[in-house]
Amino acid sequence: MGFPYEPHYRQREARYLDCEKEVLTEVLEYLEASQDTHDLNIVVDTTGSVIYTGEELINRLRRNTTMAYLSVPRELRERMLKAYVAEPRPVLWGDIFSKKENETNEQALARCYPRLLSQRERLYERNSDCIVGYYSRRDEDLGVQGFLDIIKQKEA
Repeated sequence: MGFPYEPHYRQREARYLDCEKEVLTEVLEYLEASQDTHDLNIVVDTTGSVIYTGEELINRLRRNTTMAYLSVPRELRERMLKAYVAEPRPVLWGDIFSKKENETNEQALARCYPRLLSQRERLYERNSDCIVGYYSRRDEDLGVQGFLDIIKQKEA
């Protein structure tokens, strides 16, 4: 996909999002065609950019699944920023990225990345059925069943 300061990034970003929508639609059609999705034991592990697929797809996903947001506490955001700046990777930026005059591409990424995380956090929280905290997930004794139990408790 590349980076938001590169030529043709917007077209590649749009193509990526189109592919994500296509795959999500296929998954949703499968779930909607199934008689009882609760008996399927299916986990739909979306990308973080699922929140950009549009209200219709998000609402269909919410009707057919329990959406869990795996939150990250604010104190770890600085670590995420350092990791991203050290090794940037393509992400969907939408309208969050902007480059100021005399600012390098790296400086612009470092300035805009925290805004991107904040925007995504708001969207994840708004669209999730439950939030699974970072420290809960990191508990060595949690295991798969414990993780599923957290989600079941919060959806009840």
